[in-house]
Amino acid sequence: MPALETFEKALTRSEQRIINSLTTPFQIQAFLDTLEYSTDDTYRSPLRVLRDRRGHCFDGALFAAAIFHRIGYPPLILDMLPNDRDDDHLLALYKCEGFWGAVAKSNFVGLRFREPIFRNLRELVLSYFEQYYNISREKTLRGYTRPLNLNQFDIFDWMTQEKPLQAIAGRLDEIRRTSLLTGPMISRLSKLDELTYQAGLTGSNKAGLYKPDRIKKPPSGSADRSL
Repeated sequence: MPALETFEKALTRSEQRIINSLTTPFQIQAFLDTLEYSTDDTYRSPLRVLRDRRGHCFDGALFAAAIFHRIGYPPLILDMLPNDRDDDHLLALYKCEGFWGAVAKSNFVGLRFREPIFRNLRELVLSYFEQYYNISREKTLRGYTRPLNLNQFDIFDWMTQEKPLQAIAGRLDEIRRTSLLTGPMISRLSKLDELTYQAGLTGSNKAGLYKPDRIKKPPSGSADRSL
């Protein structure tokens, strides 16, 4: 049975009404914005995100990809990659008339929705650059992965089960990566200004902010991936 069909069959009537209301990328983003930002060291399937009403960027991207699949888009995700002083950040991608946009769950205001106005993925990812920073005010975005189509995980029921999510995380670690900055560019980067710093943290869950000097811990069941 296809993963989407399994997902649909698992929904209660009230859950079905919620899902039926999510018919555009912006509505999907608006729903993600209502979720509590999770600091849990675990992954949630799209079904569990719906039921727990919480999630971090990995959970939110998979939920958005599941709903994208439901409304006719391919379920694509992309991982934005920082230096070693920040967390990575996952986007759910969509494309309209040849232009890329994105939906995301984030603890930072500026790392969420993007309209489909970007000609390629590099343009899309670079639109997040100034808002991708840590609590030391360092701009940390350095690259991104190519898109991953989650259809290949349908046989594992990734929309309703937690176990396949480790395989998705592992696959993201394996696929081709693209760098954004050269060494000289990195050496010239300025610290973030106070206004942008404070604006980006509006409504954030302080417990979920990455501490640059900590040792990264992989989430439960994963060998080398941080959230």
